Amino acid sequence: MNLSLVEPEYLAKDLPEALQDCLKSGFSTCIRFNHRGDFLASGRGDGNVIIFDCDTNGIARKLSGHFAHVQSLCWSADDRYLLTASQDWSVVLWDLSTGERMRRVRFEAPIFLAELHPTNHLLFVCAQFDEQPMLVDVQEPEAVKRVLPTIPKRSEDEIANATEKQAAQDAKQNTTATIFSPTGDFIFSCTNKGWFNIIDTATCQTLSSTKITSSMITLMRLTANGKSMVINSGDRIIRTFELPDMTAPDFNFDNFQLEVRQKYQDVINKLSWHWVCWNPSGEHILASTMMHHNIYCWAEHLEGSLVKILEAPDEITSFDFHPYKPRVAAIGQDDGQIYLWGVPAPQSWAALAPDFVEVEENVEHAEREDEFDIQPAEELQRRRLDLEDEEIDVLTMDPVKDSQFQPGAFVMPVSMDVISDVEDEVVAIGAGQFRRKTPGQDWLTVETEPALSGDESKKASNGTRSAGNGGTKRKQRTD
Repeated sequence: MNLSLVEPEYLAKDLPEALQDCLKSGFSTCIRFNHRGDFLASGRGDGNVIIFDCDTNGIARKLSGHFAHVQSLCWSADDRYLLTASQDWSVVLWDLSTGERMRRVRFEAPIFLAELHPTNHLLFVCAQFDEQPMLVDVQEPEAVKRVLPTIPKRSEDEIANATEKQAAQDAKQNTTATIFSPTGDFIFSCTNKGWFNIIDTATCQTLSSTKITSSMITLMRLTANGKSMVINSGDRIIRTFELPDMTAPDFNFDNFQLEVRQKYQDVINKLSWHWVCWNPSGEHILASTMMHHNIYCWAEHLEGSLVKILEAPDEITSFDFHPYKPRVAAIGQDDGQIYLWGVPAPQSWAALAPDFVEVEENVEHAEREDEFDIQPAEELQRRRLDLEDEEIDVLTMDPVKDSQFQPGAFVMPVSMDVISDVEDEVVAIGAGQFRRKTPGQDWLTVETEPALSGDESKKASNGTRSAGNGGTKRKQRTD
């Protein structure tokens, strides 16, 4: 991005304003921006993962390693590795420098969530369907799996007074969401009974447990600085929390209780929320609704005031906010397309012509004496040669913020032979029959008869003989 061509008001905005574009590549099920915001990963229903270039909206890489629904995506801190979890009971760690699978770990149940460690890309935590969550280390050739506890930690008095009913309820608890703390020293997990657990990454022991709600917790997200957390639950209430510094020497987990800072809900319409996330600054919360085509935006710093509603052409199942731009990518439920919201950037003509001045009304132009004189060809040629000696830098990119790009950081090589799966490249060759459009074959003019359906073939067989579905129809020569 060349910042000299962008108006300052564009970079100062925190929320998108209008629907700008749509990305099509199969049926998308989950999306995730990388940390620099130059690529968008999209998991599809057929098990493939597509990586889009955010500058050109083209396909930069296609990863084929799953054969079922892709559930979650997670980038490493340096954006070189990508972790994908699928319903085919496996998790794959991709090395984007080569586009190949680095490690593949199989489990005993479908995986619906997997998150990488903030600093160690060979360590991840995953949540399984109807199974215990696991902390997996893939540094060795054989993956080391450690089971994480789901039962909440209780005090000695609560354990002594526990009833059989309470013990039976604790045994039925399942982990529905897991995520690492910003430092990676702790694991935050939520259960289907509304418990929030803090687990030590080194010992895999529960340090603290807090009862947040009586319903299932479906989603948990942290801000970029890790100081705030948002939780979505089945009781149609979105809750935000302020997290303390748990690495402080004087921090006591025994006396720690997570307190709700803000609650967001629709009291009138009783809307249920699909997905929630923070904006990069952590001052706004976005949430998509079930059975409605809207994304609600609240201002956390304004006591939870509703500031904007983004209208979508379809019900939104999942979305992600760009790391530093006012841009949102969301997935439609019916068609699986990716919709992009952003802020229309006004053109800065003054950046292209330094003497350009915008005026509010027409101004009479004072013509100079030699302004429209015809210049000799030798003078024009001399000016043209002088301009050719000027060096123009079109490769240097100005970072929007200091930590966006560092010298020597990983840059994913773009593959130029990616085959697109856009629906526009599929043509119909008959009733219910399709094929991919062959590049460079538009000049063929051979007459072919289309394939017939079952009913059409029966009618054609009454007194006639078909030449075959999709076969070439030969012309009879007449003299």
